[in-house]
Amino acid sequence: MSSNRRDTIAGLWVAAATFAVWGLMPLYWHLLKSVPSLQIVLHRIAWSAVFVCGWLLWKHGRGWLRNALSQPRLAWMLACSGVLIAFNWGLYIWAVNAGHVVETSLGYFINPLLNVVIGVLFLRERLSTLQWLSVGIAAAGVLWLTFNYGSFPWIAMALALSFALYGLIRKLAAVDSVVGMGVESAYLFVPTLAWLLWNESHGMGGFGAGYGAWTSALLMFAGILTALPLVGFAFAVRRIPLSTVGLMQYIAPTLQFLIGVFVFHEPFDRDRAIGFAFIWLALAVFAGDGLLRSRRVALPAAA
Repeated sequence: MSSNRRDTIAGLWVAAATFAVWGLMPLYWHLLKSVPSLQIVLHRIAWSAVFVCGWLLWKHGRGWLRNALSQPRLAWMLACSGVLIAFNWGLYIWAVNAGHVVETSLGYFINPLLNVVIGVLFLRERLSTLQWLSVGIAAAGVLWLTFNYGSFPWIAMALALSFALYGLIRKLAAVDSVVGMGVESAYLFVPTLAWLLWNESHGMGGFGAGYGAWTSALLMFAGILTALPLVGFAFAVRRIPLSTVGLMQYIAPTLQFLIGVFVFHEPFDRDRAIGFAFIWLALAVFAGDGLLRSRRVALPAAA
């Protein structure tokens, strides 16, 4: 077996595992339901910072942060992306433990479509007719959920928008994905640690509020569980086509959706089913267009 083929197979397995971990995350956060969502987020940021920055220190030495921030504009860009991802994590964890897993899955189904809209607005990208059609179908699904389900799906839209803007900044920031996460973590670590210590000193922390050793261990492991999939994602995208990664990313929201309906027994009535059907149809059109484009590019190259 050639080395390229081995790399491709390894990339596929790592990508599948990465998206599966992200998809199963609601089960992990549910184990921490007794801890306030804000405390979970603070621990997630703090321990992921320890893990990622420690790994970068071991791999690149003490100069990795200085080298990254020496690039023009990168410091403020990663500060903004750090705030966005912290908001996304916080809303997601709160939504999971408040019984909105199905709506969080909707947010990550919508996210790829919102990415193409942001590409048009900020990067002057042009959409094909099928891509515009997929965006229109998704918009119809959101409107259906708003007017027939009874409320605007703000959790889904806030998750999708914050992650799409995060992706935009990280696309424009010329930095390795893991190094970028390390810089974001470094920015967030000091205020997060100060907040955690204040909470602990007032008996409101995840360690000092009588949650026990098991819960404390889960809070610490949340940092590793945050960082490892991102490292896996960075490994996979270097070895398999982005079009393949784009299709595989739907593993995560699909698992979240199934967990919300069949494990947590969240309501999923006819009106919600119709709204989701619009979104899934939009994704099918979008994915089909992407496959057609990749084949058109591949055919001349093969010739």
